[in-house]
Amino acid sequence: MFSTVRRRVAAAGVATVFAATGLMVASIDKAVALSVEGQQSEMHVMGSTVADALSAAGITVGAKDLVVPAADQPISDGTQITVRYGRKLTVTADGTSTDYWTTASTVDEALAALGIRTPDNAQLSVSRSQVLGRDGLALTVVTPHSVTVTVDGASRTEATHAATVGDLLTALGVTVGANDRVSPAVDTAVTEGLAVAVKRVQTKSTTATEKVAFATVKKDDATLDKGKTKVQTPGVAGERVVTYTETWVDGVLEGKTASDTKVTKPATDKVVLVGTKAVAAAPAAPAAPKAPISAGNTSGAGINLANAAMWDRIAKCESGGRWNINTGNGYYGGLQFNYTTWLSVGGADFAPRADLASREEQITVANRLYAKRGLQPWGCRWAA
Repeated sequence: MFSTVRRRVAAAGVATVFAATGLMVASIDKAVALSVEGQQSEMHVMGSTVADALSAAGITVGAKDLVVPAADQPISDGTQITVRYGRKLTVTADGTSTDYWTTASTVDEALAALGIRTPDNAQLSVSRSQVLGRDGLALTVVTPHSVTVTVDGASRTEATHAATVGDLLTALGVTVGANDRVSPAVDTAVTEGLAVAVKRVQTKSTTATEKVAFATVKKDDATLDKGKTKVQTPGVAGERVVTYTETWVDGVLEGKTASDTKVTKPATDKVVLVGTKAVAAAPAAPAAPKAPISAGNTSGAGINLANAAMWDRIAKCESGGRWNINTGNGYYGGLQFNYTTWLSVGGADFAPRADLASREEQITVANRLYAKRGLQPWGCRWAA
């Protein structure tokens, strides 16, 4: 009987132990609800904190992820745990890039959550409904700019999302030729209020027939008296055809440059013979009168034709009687005044050189020189 009692006591003890163990397990095992990225599930957790529940579910979270309640918070039966993963969103707005972190699952939600406002007419590189994966997303936002474009004689104002001037012209259907000028350059970033001008540039080839000047060649001639000259061969201008490249900008000639020259008729040089023959001594001049005739008119523009017949004879010897002769030998006019002598006796009263004065004016100046030096200055004094 004693044995029977002991078995009953032992059985009662075992039952008590199992009951206590059940109570302890019940206090550790919690039923929790888990939402990961909106996906709902339920689980039993042998733990006391949210971190224990996440570990049991095999979920690893980072610093940018959202966990509610926080990982160190306690759990109990019925605890709702929400996990939203963080995504990196890089937003480049009108050339300026900024990195954001968000737990939103679409672009539109992310922009709203981050407080990023974009105009309705802004251009996004992706759809606003684009899903944000855990790898994140790079988003470009281009705000339209108001620009003015002048081309082909007309100006217009446009709202554009183009990033550069080149993109803008392409979007507007403006074709730019190889020689056209775009200001500012096509790689310039489009900004608000930018003024763009396209100038049409054309090049044209034209030809023109032009004169070719002749050269003057001087040759010594021993048969001519020294100081005398004679034209042996008259100079004749030649001709050439010049090809020009013209630059026209918006229909206006900007300039031209010679691109080719072809001589069609060579110029003929002017050949001038220059005398080198020594001049024979002139016959002795008749003795000057003891009292030379007064020349008169030593200054001013008054005309004095005294001794006019004598001066005509001397002029015929000196210049063949050509009062306007200028052979280039340094002596001028019918009486062959040199420049210095002409001015020294007031020739400037009439003209800067003797060949530019009339016969009467030259005779007047000759009389002035005659009053001072007689006939000594003239090589042809013997003809007097």
